[in-house]
Amino acid sequence: MIKKDAFLKQYNMDESDLDEAGVSWEELEAIYEEYLSIEGKLRQIGKEFVNDYLYDIERAGIHSYRYRTKDPGHLLEKIIRKRRELPERFAEIDRTNYYKYITDLIGIRVFFLYREDWIHFHRYITSVFENNPLCYVEDRIRDFDGDERHFYIAERPKVYRRNGDSRIYDESLIDIKSDGIYRSLHYIIKYKGYYVEIQGRTLFEEGWSEIDHDIVYPYFKDDVMLNDFSTLLNRLSGMADEMSSYFRRMRSAREQWECQMDEDKFKAKGEETE
Repeated sequence: MIKKDAFLKQYNMDESDLDEAGVSWEELEAIYEEYLSIEGKLRQIGKEFVNDYLYDIERAGIHSYRYRTKDPGHLLEKIIRKRRELPERFAEIDRTNYYKYITDLIGIRVFFLYREDWIHFHRYITSVFENNPLCYVEDRIRDFDGDERHFYIAERPKVYRRNGDSRIYDESLIDIKSDGIYRSLHYIIKYKGYYVEIQGRTLFEEGWSEIDHDIVYPYFKDDVMLNDFSTLLNRLSGMADEMSSYFRRMRSAREQWECQMDEDKFKAKGEETE
């Protein structure tokens, strides 16, 4: 049983937040208990997903990965937040259907050494899962596919990038969002009856994201000082990614130059012997 006062304190909320969200504590308790009853099942589904599709990191085109099931308290906080921010979309969410609305109950993160490597993973994931726009979910209730054997990409893939970042994404393949400082690829997969959210980012982006999520988002997002520090750290992580890509290009150019030098030497020796 989750304690109301402890929950509100932990997530920097009060009664007015529940009133604004239009949700009763009793309903949130019911969602909490129902989620606990299936969390073990979701954890097993996540394990099966990574074993089947991500264990071979070279085939998947990634550096590494990790996965989790959503923390029960975070689930309630997200429902409250979404009902406040998007009441027209989340007004009907309750204990019987929350898993149709919340797409990250099973969350997976895949990591790249270099930002440009996103395309290898994109090609891989869209080759092993059906990516048909006719299957993209628009209405969370009406469009939910109850067939647990139907595995497919349930939303058009998208990437969040910061204005000024290198233009490495193809709009014909992926939606590009350029608002704010958040950087990440997002894929929503329908797998064994539930949604799996895959986020893809570089190791540097992950470092910033973890610190920002621990300190700022979403409980202190109105704190100016904390947001300023987070923005600065985000810029540094972006610069680190740009430098990494530059180093990679330098190495490639050097290898090409050395190869050309070896060819020139070989040709010169051949001419001397003639």
